[in-house]
Formats: sequence, C-alpha cells, structure tokens
Amino acid sequence: MAKQQDTKKLFENLSGAGKSIGVLTSGGDAQGMNAAVRAVVRMGIYVGAKVYFIHEGYQGMVDGGDNIEEASWESVSSMLQVGGTVIGSARCKEFRSHEGRLKAAHQLVLRGITNLCVIGGDGSLTGANLFREEWSGLLEELVRQGLIDEEAAQNNSELHIVGMVGSIDNDFCGTDMTIGTDSALHRIIEVVDAIMTTAQSHQRTFVLEVMGRHCGYLALVSALACGADWVLIPEMPPEDGWEEHMCQKLSEASRMGVEAVLALLEASDSTPACVVSLCGNQAVRLPLMECVQMTQDVQKSMDEKNFEEAVRLRGRSFENNLNTYKLLSYHKADSELPNSSFNVAVLNVGAPAAGMNAAVRSAVRVGIKEGHKMFAVNDGFEGFYKGQIKEITWGDVAGWTGQGGSILGTKRTLPAKHLDKIAEQIRIHNINALLVIGGFEAFECLLQLYEARTSHEDFCIPMCMLPATISNNVPGTDLSIGADTSLNAIVETCDRIKQSASGTKRRVFIIETMGGYCGYLASVGGLAAGADTVYIYEEPFNIRDLQSNVEHLTEKMKTGIQRGLVLRNENSNENFTTDFIYQLYSEEGKGVFDCRKNVLGHMQQGGAPSPFDRNFGTKIAAKAIQWISRKLKESYKDGKVFANTEDTACLLGMRRRTMAFQPVVQLKDETDFAHRIPKEQWWLKLHPLMKILAKYKTSYDVSDSGQLEPVTQVRPKKAD
Repeated sequence: MAKQQDTKKLFENLSGAGKSIGVLTSGGDAQGMNAAVRAVVRMGIYVGAKVYFIHEGYQGMVDGGDNIEEASWESVSSMLQVGGTVIGSARCKEFRSHEGRLKAAHQLVLRGITNLCVIGGDGSLTGANLFREEWSGLLEELVRQGLIDEEAAQNNSELHIVGMVGSIDNDFCGTDMTIGTDSALHRIIEVVDAIMTTAQSHQRTFVLEVMGRHCGYLALVSALACGADWVLIPEMPPEDGWEEHMCQKLSEASRMGVEAVLALLEASDSTPACVVSLCGNQAVRLPLMECVQMTQDVQKSMDEKNFEEAVRLRGRSFENNLNTYKLLSYHKADSELPNSSFNVAVLNVGAPAAGMNAAVRSAVRVGIKEGHKMFAVNDGFEGFYKGQIKEITWGDVAGWTGQGGSILGTKRTLPAKHLDKIAEQIRIHNINALLVIGGFEAFECLLQLYEARTSHEDFCIPMCMLPATISNNVPGTDLSIGADTSLNAIVETCDRIKQSASGTKRRVFIIETMGGYCGYLASVGGLAAGADTVYIYEEPFNIRDLQSNVEHLTEKMKTGIQRGLVLRNENSNENFTTDFIYQLYSEEGKGVFDCRKNVLGHMQQGGAPSPFDRNFGTKIAAKAIQWISRKLKESYKDGKVFANTEDTACLLGMRRRTMAFQPVVQLKDETDFAHRIPKEQWWLKLHPLMKILAKYKTSYDVSDSGQLEPVTQVRPKKAD
C-alpha cells in the first residue's frame, strides 16, 4: 500500500506559488463559460497562484488598466447559475495585428502573468497560440523600446497557454462536446417539445432552423433527441430527389476548468499549447494547433464535396450520431425489409428513468430494420409471467423520444419466483432474445435468468441489459440512462432555491437527494451546483466532521458570501439524518446565518428527458440490438437458437471512452449487493474536487489527469 501511495500524483504537491494566471473568454458567449472561469480561479488560488480576470477578451488584454483585475475566492461566488460570461467577451481586431499583440504582452508583463487560460472558439485559440510563438520576440521588442527592462524580460520569458473550447456550434475537432453545446441543445429541445403538441393536434409539419454555422452537430443531435423525420446538414447534403422522399415519408460541466489549471501548472518551455477536450466522460489534453488544423480541414473537405472525410474529421461523437440517425431515419416498406424470423422482446425493469422510452423506440425501430419481429412487455417481469406481451410496430413508438417515465410500464419484480411461467411465455411467443432496460433490479434479473439456464433451456437465448436509473448505481458502466436528467433537475432546483432567498440575510440550505446508498447524484450535483459540503455513504463521516463543516461554513459566511448549500444523500448515514444536520447547522449558525431544508423527492426523476439522455438511450439501444442480431446468427443451429455462454448475457455500459459489452456474471465480483452499488465508482475521484472548490484543504489525486496525446489517439478503432 505504501508503495502505491508513493506513486500517486497529488494535486496539493503542484505548487502555483509565484505564478500568475490570466483567464479570458473570447468570441461568442456560451453557457458554461462561467463555471469554467470559476474553476480556474478557485483551483489557481488553492495552489497559491495569483489569478487575474481579463475582462472583454483580447480587447481587455490590449487595453489593460481596470480590464485586468486580480480575482479573489469570493469574486466567483454565485457564478455557476449565470449564463453567458460575466467577465465579458469581445472580438478584437487590434489583437490580430503585431502592434496589438505587443501592447497585450506589455500589459501581461506589468502584472507578471505568464499563464493564460483562453476560453473561446478556434479563432481565439489560434490567436493565443500565435501570441505564444511570438512571445520571446515581443519581449525583445519591449526591451528595445524601453517599456520593460532585461530583468522583467527574463522573469517572464515563457508564456504557457491552455485552451478550452467555448462554442454552442460544437465545431471544434478533438472534443466530443464544447462548452455551451449542451445548453444550446436544451433550448432547442424545449422549443421542439413546446410545438410538438400543436403539430400532433393539427397534423402539421414544422420546419425548424437551428444555429451552427458550417457544422451540423446541433441539427443532427436535436433531430435524434426529438425523433425528427428529416434533417438537413452540411456534412450530409440531400441526394437528388430528396423532396419526393421527404414528402412520401411525411405522408406516412467544471471538470475541464480544473484540468486547465493542472495543464498550466505542469507546463514547461517545451510543452506545446494544448486544448482541454472531452472524450467520453474523460478530460483529455490535445495539441491546440493539431485540433485547429483538423477543424480547418473539415471546411476544406466540405468545400471539395468530400463529405465522408468531413464526417470522419468531425470526430467519433458526430460520426456515431450520424450513423444512428441513418439507422432510424426512415422505414422501408415491409416487403423491402429483411426477414430474420427472430422474435426479440423489450421490457423495462425497476424505477422509471427519463430516456427509457427513447431507448425502447430505438430498439424497436432498429430491430425492425434488422428484420426481427419486436415484442413489447408491459410492467417488467411481472407483466412477462402474466403474459402481457404483444408485438410492437414502427408506428407504435412514434413520439416516444421526448416522453418521460416508462410508457411500457415498469415494476421491480424479480424473475426468480416466476421462472416456470416466464419460460412458458417465452415458448408461447417464441421469444429468441431479450433486451432489458433498467437499474440495479434489471442487473439482478439478468443474473437470475443466466443462472437459471442450467434448469431452464428456454433462457438459453441472447440477453442484453441497458443501464437506466437516476441513481447511476449499476456496475459495469460509468453512466446510466436517466442520471443526466436527474442531475439537471437537482441543479435547477438548487439554483431556484438559492435564488428564492435573494435579498434576504445570509442563509444555508440543507438539501436531501435520492440515490439509495449511491452518492452519485449528491456528489456530482453538488459539484455542478457549487455546494459547500456533500454527505454521502461512500465517504463515512462522524460528529467531528459535521462540527468542522459547520465551523468552516460559518467562517465563509462571515465574509461576503451570502448563500450556503449542503447536500445529503438519503442513505448517507442512518443516525445523522437530514433533520439532524439541519438542526445542527441551525443551532451552530445562530447570529451568522439561518437554515432551510428541502427534501427533493421524486421530482429528481425529472420530466422530459434531457438531450443527453435521449441521445444516450437512442444510441446505446441501437448498439444493443445490433449485438443481439450478431448473437442470434452465431447461436442459431439446427433450426433453433441456443446460447448458453457467459458472453450471451451481457450488460452494455460506458467505460471511460468506450461502450463495452460485459458478461453480467463477471460483474458479480465488482458489486456490493447489500448496498446495491459497484465496489469501485469513478466519480468518487471528483468528490475531493468539490471540497477544493468550496475552500477546503484536502488531498486530490490527479494521477489520471489528462496527458497530452495526439489527436488521432482519441479516435477509437472502427467498431463492428
């Protein structure tokens, strides 16, 4: 253990003493920029560096004066829920000239700023890289003009640049999603959901134009998320005669800010400028100019009408979205479809989760296009053994993508007590494969069916499970369908609760979240909402910890901070209940702040699914059906399906950057069945980050922090 501890790279060992960091936002504003700015400021201050706001982007850097202002811990309070960028953003023609960059260099040297975090689009980041390349020459010129002396030039000889891409267009290569894109998708989906009732009531067709310039990402993902009938994007121009085809059819996050500070602290003179990107659920560092070049190559490919290459350059996320859209885009006549003679059943198990319906719709339509006959099971395995099974067609799932809850119905009933009746229904309906969508109960169901294969040959069929639960407590996956919608509901509610106290005296809110014994919602929700403390089962706490937290918050509230936020997971401790914590904070905070408590309850399940959950459910279900099709072909012998190996009963989950099929029996050892959680949970590494941003001194392991890697490495090998 001691040797393992020695190899850890701890954040607190990275010193920022004597360093100055400037943070600016440039170009068009995007929601989420403020969260990134807040993370840069607080992490920079935490390691002992000075951090400066550079107001109004590069224009503020050129003009200097009050535009470059030292930031304090308190100056970024209450920024998380504010849209746009509070430090301002402007496009600066002057910075494009050599004279403008010379003025900017002078302003930075005057304040000893040699580390820049630039949040903007490809133009802003390209300008930053040019500024870095010219830096030594600019300093020499300033010395010759007598504006700085040799000592100042020596002390500021290196300029380090880290970029974060802020753009709603999501048109920057090397990242799955840019800052602001998710919020833009939310706005688009809200509009689509609002007009959908009118469209259905009056049998009208709506044509919706979205932004995105030369990148079709917003249009493509919105089309997937709302189940659009047609999408027009630059990367996939319509073929000749598309009008007739269309008419015929109609007639039928903060982590990136932290990674930016890490990159600046670890930078050396030989380190190239990098951009912090998102790949899967990981923050990665990529060479800035490689990404810029690839982004420019996309436009070149489209100008040359080489659309296949343009899609490839856009990256794996765009490519996967486009392939999924093609799978679901239109329905051929029954006579044109392949006929596999296989029957596939789909059912939901456990509590409802937003995105379940999108997954069912995707599974049904992809299954039909694969030639299968699809069957829907109502009310989970309870409905299964009662025979509530019927064929479901392409048109039956129209409009399901944006619906919350579970249209099929869902129950927590496990199959173990009803194996004979379930086997009988499998024979009656000639079911050849199962797709189970749900949470921890669904995982247990698949395990029970797999283990029952020895006594019931009817269960020797391909079976796949898709994780869908707001608790995100299923082993074998980093994310579950429904968790994103729930997090959005928690953060939105926390924002509203804090805003409800606007104008009152200092106040602390104690908020209880769901999740069973899994602290994912509380921990990640607390990070996104700017919580001061989060109590979860995975991190045991005692009365001394509670007292320390109260004292810490009391000291913070004596400064300019007006609001405090404490989140508690419902099963974090059987004795230190939400009521107990509320009473403790109320008593100890007398004279400094008052307290309010809120139990969020089932509102955390959210209403309509978020764009992420709609698309995640759609893509993961399509992938699962394709896997089922392959397994059916492999296991079909002598006129029947027989699949009894471990790899024919799998869970499909997201593991870091990839989607992986994992035999459920192999996941048993990774599972704490008593508390219904995985034994290891990736998000626990983020928990200390929340503490640091709340001004606690704590240990933060950054061994897994993004390392600079070639752009080509973030693209996965071609999938089956």
